Amino acid sequence: MYQADGTRYEKMEYAYCGHSGLKMPRVALGFWNNFGYPQSYETMRGIVRRAFDLGVTHMDLANNYGPPAGAAEENFGRILKEDLGPYRDELIISSKAGYSMWPGPYGDGGSRKYLMASLDQSLLRMGLDYVDIFYHHRVDRETPLEETMQTLADIVRQGKALYVGISNYRSEDMRRAYAILKEMHVPLLINQVNYSMLDRWVERDGLLDTCAELGVGSIIFSPLQQGLLTDRYLKGIPQGSRADQNRTMRRDSVTPEVVAKVEKLNALAARRGQTMAAMALAWVLRGNKAGTVLCGASSPEQMEANVACLRNRTFTEEELKQIDEILGS
Repeated sequence: MYQADGTRYEKMEYAYCGHSGLKMPRVALGFWNNFGYPQSYETMRGIVRRAFDLGVTHMDLANNYGPPAGAAEENFGRILKEDLGPYRDELIISSKAGYSMWPGPYGDGGSRKYLMASLDQSLLRMGLDYVDIFYHHRVDRETPLEETMQTLADIVRQGKALYVGISNYRSEDMRRAYAILKEMHVPLLINQVNYSMLDRWVERDGLLDTCAELGVGSIIFSPLQQGLLTDRYLKGIPQGSRADQNRTMRRDSVTPEVVAKVEKLNALAARRGQTMAAMALAWVLRGNKAGTVLCGASSPEQMEANVACLRNRTFTEEELKQIDEILGS
């Protein structure tokens, strides 16, 4: 299955993450929502194996991914043990903490107590001594940012993570986090945020420009807007879909207006020789402002389709103009 000569890496593009020496794949595999129950373990295993064979070296997890919370890390730990353990040094494995994980006052937020305990639990579930990247998953206004960043710095010094990052931080908070970590001589590696054709708050915030200014890498989640930016909802809401089950996406988000826009985008993608999903992923990566796009997958074939976005991620000015006109941006 795995090529000793490393030919799998010829199928992927890599770029340095911010001003660090760490190269990240342009497409990463996200474990949110598709690596818990009732998903088949063999399907999960097949997705991870196929991703690795495609050169997807970054596996992105969090303490609360599942469902239930913790299940994704447990399942990934089993896959590591059965398949990818010998290739640990070829992988970038990340985890996060910040959202509610267990009852009581210490299972949520950004306190030192919570972050340290959560990372220890994550390492145990995955059977690892360290993660490559550990993120604070969200801004916690009730905990001093200095405490949260000090904890991240100590996690690096303890060898439990090689790098640290933040997620869901806007520019103003990212600047503060960056400055605090810089004083501790621990670089802020990366910020993970949501961004898509349909949700452009990142542009209004200027976040990718801030990342470039500070030398912080960026990784984008929800580039397909929970499946809206695919052809899945063009003929209604499929049975068992996220919208059908009101799972991570509400049924009322699939409006006739949104579907009409996606139909026009789908036609443009076809003219480019791409699927709607591949074009949406390529759009996020256009111009190399965003370093990596983070994709979920429910099958090995879907993982392969995600990576196919790299075959054409260049847009003409006319195509970009058409996209903006379709979306009213």
